[in-house]
Amino acid sequence: MALKVVALAGGVGGAKLAFGLAQILPADDLSIIVNTGDDFWLYGLRICPDLDTIVYTLGGLVDSVNGWGIADDTTNALEALRRYGEETWFRLGDRDLATHLLRTQWWRDGERLTEITRRLASKLGVNCHILPMSDAPVATMVDTIEHGELDFQTYFVRLRWQPTVRRLRLSGIENSAMTPETEKALEDADVILIGPSNPWLSIEPILSVPGFREALMARDVPRVAISPIVGGTAIKGPAAKLMQELGYETSAQAVAAYYGNVINGFVYDVQDAALPVPVAHATTLNTIMTANTDRIFLAENVMNWIQTWS
Repeated sequence: MALKVVALAGGVGGAKLAFGLAQILPADDLSIIVNTGDDFWLYGLRICPDLDTIVYTLGGLVDSVNGWGIADDTTNALEALRRYGEETWFRLGDRDLATHLLRTQWWRDGERLTEITRRLASKLGVNCHILPMSDAPVATMVDTIEHGELDFQTYFVRLRWQPTVRRLRLSGIENSAMTPETEKALEDADVILIGPSNPWLSIEPILSVPGFREALMARDVPRVAISPIVGGTAIKGPAAKLMQELGYETSAQAVAAYYGNVINGFVYDVQDAALPVPVAHATTLNTIMTANTDRIFLAENVMNWIQTWS
């Protein structure tokens, strides 16, 4: 009997695990619940970076160098905007624009983000369930020492996550809600995985949707997080820097402690095998995913390990 798996994901690390899972599981048995706290408006278009990274990765279109965007895309539209004096600090590829144009058109027609994402993903041959964490807009806001409160993309892309973070705020989270699709995915799940995504920027927004954390913790199934911190640093992105600024030790152990009783299982890298981890079930694996074979290997090994639980 196939296991139904739900993965919480955001960013490049989450997309890599999603790719591995998609190679070993039937499409209908895999649901990926994706962070939308990074979503924003630009040039009148609704941009959903984490959703697009997941879809492009699973659809075989992603730029493998950056881990986001479409491979070999051009930027003629951005160059034209630059001639008009625009500061084109957020890269939008020409083929990538097609995604944003259709999403915005369907959004303005009144379609839910969940249905929009399903339509876009299916057109790209992605048949597992890619689910936004909520259909309502939520915006991650970053309070910094140098610039005060910034919207996420200004902090992350324009300022290259260099400002010092004091705290994070989820604007609109109180007006968000679980969708029928995310509720059903959690209810049906045999395994719940938290990808090696940034716990604060990618996973916390998902867990903060009203009712989501409680619905997840109510499931008496393996709930396993995979650490994004290896050897005291992040494989990619600001996770380690952010942890220091928010007062956490930069270690896999600190990630496990942060998730607390949300999880009952934890996977961390073999480099950190000496670290004691306060989780009922814990194991070390090679979690660094450089090639597609690494992503499949990790997904297989996580699933095989979970099935050894007594």
